[in-house]
Amino acid sequence: AIAAPAGSLPDLKLLGLFTVGSFVMRGAGCTINDMWDSDFDKSVSRTKTRPLASGELTHHQASKFLLAQLTTGLGVLLSLPHLEYCFVLGASSLPLVFSYPLMKRYTNWPQLVLGLTFNWGAFMGWAATHGSLDYSVALPLYASGVTWTLVYDTLYAHQDKKDDAKLGLKSTALHFGDNTKPILHAFSTFTFANWLMVGNQLGYDSWMYYGGCGLAYSHLLWQVHTAKLNEKEGDDNLGSRFRSNSHVGALVFVSCVAGNVMATV
Repeated sequence: AIAAPAGSLPDLKLLGLFTVGSFVMRGAGCTINDMWDSDFDKSVSRTKTRPLASGELTHHQASKFLLAQLTTGLGVLLSLPHLEYCFVLGASSLPLVFSYPLMKRYTNWPQLVLGLTFNWGAFMGWAATHGSLDYSVALPLYASGVTWTLVYDTLYAHQDKKDDAKLGLKSTALHFGDNTKPILHAFSTFTFANWLMVGNQLGYDSWMYYGGCGLAYSHLLWQVHTAKLNEKEGDDNLGSRFRSNSHVGALVFVSCVAGNVMATV
């Protein structure tokens, strides 16, 4: 949305391609995660009913599904304009896609690696529109996505922290411990600051962009403030806050569209 020419709506074809690409590549990351973690998932109360952990699906079936996801993702990549530039940039994200599932074994910051992986589209969208990168815009946009991911996925990881600790797995939920809320409030503020920086770099002066981002920031603060980090099994406080990030994403997207439409060349 922000890569479109000032005063215009996003290109609908590109929007459709990125919607499909985001869906299948994030799905591929989840498939890889479930394949590599199936033995761990059997011992975690929240994940033991997943298809691979429960035995409903085999690893062979999952591999075929992963191949279909990656093939679809490749098809999307090959459909983008400025193909050579976008192909190299898109392929550069694959090490992150395949390494993320291993990170909980080796680092206290697997949610950071997830953020670096899931938000690669911040670079791809600009590259597909312009055939180059404006790092003054793309980097703060990417950084905002990374810290936003740290917020929602750390809350999500608190659901599994007892099982993870028993299994010797790592997460920011375990690493932050009792300091989780102040740290996530800081990450939320950093996310908002980078949204503001993006708007400033693009010359946005519409209250609709900054007001919408402010609402999204308020939603993040609400998630963190009301999160029950030690919820009982069967409660849905953390799960509902995780799912509510679709509202944050919608607010930011609409803000970007409005900001760009209201921008002057």
